Amino acid sequence: MQGLTEFLPISSSAHLILVPLLTEWQDQGLAFDVAVHVGTLSAVVFYFRHQLADMAVDWFASLPLKTGKQQHTDSSRLAWAVLFGTIPVGICGLLFKDFIQESLRGALVIAATQFIFAGYLWWADAKGKRNRNEYSIRWKDVLIIGVAQAIALIPGTSRSGITISAALMIGLTREAAARFSFLLSIPVIVLAGGLETLNYMSVAKGGDFSSLITGAIISGVSAYFCIHYFIKLLDKIGMLPFVIYRFALGAILVIMFI
Repeated sequence: MQGLTEFLPISSSAHLILVPLLTEWQDQGLAFDVAVHVGTLSAVVFYFRHQLADMAVDWFASLPLKTGKQQHTDSSRLAWAVLFGTIPVGICGLLFKDFIQESLRGALVIAATQFIFAGYLWWADAKGKRNRNEYSIRWKDVLIIGVAQAIALIPGTSRSGITISAALMIGLTREAAARFSFLLSIPVIVLAGGLETLNYMSVAKGGDFSSLITGAIISGVSAYFCIHYFIKLLDKIGMLPFVIYRFALGAILVIMFI
């Protein structure tokens, strides 16, 4: 579930919250959450390994350490965009984490966000000009997408869904919007996984390491293929299938929980 939904615009948090609500399974625990996040992080890093290598090299070269001047390339600007685009979600996560955990994880909240942001995804896909790539992102664009990513802290919103929607609205192509959204996920997953790791270490009492390793591998493999085929098929299928799925899921939740 984590591997398949982390990068699709349908909300992984919604599906992970709904599993224990709709079944008799116990909560999987912090250790397993960390393991499956390691899996999805490994998948996106491996998939974009060549682009990330170029971004890392050019980012370090852009630091004004020797000459006192920044030497920017397309890859260094993209790296800076990913870093600055992460700031809003980092701040909001620290400020509102407890409120979100305690008040916004109900099925009806998820149903509402499915409806609202399914509509936004459909509108952005229909109205966006789709004539720019991710290397053309400006600072104003970074702010818009970064704020959108912060809104995705609300369960059911979908981090990938709302960031792709925002990227489409500023004129990125579908593939470029997806690629930037997935690159933007890397520091977010690192931050979220790091916080979960700290929480786990404070209460750790040992664990079933075979299950943790299995969970990480399954989430990683499924996430890799999900990223690959999503980007490959995106121009052919568009966003409509995901919009329909989200409306259907929201309707089912309303019927089940009202």
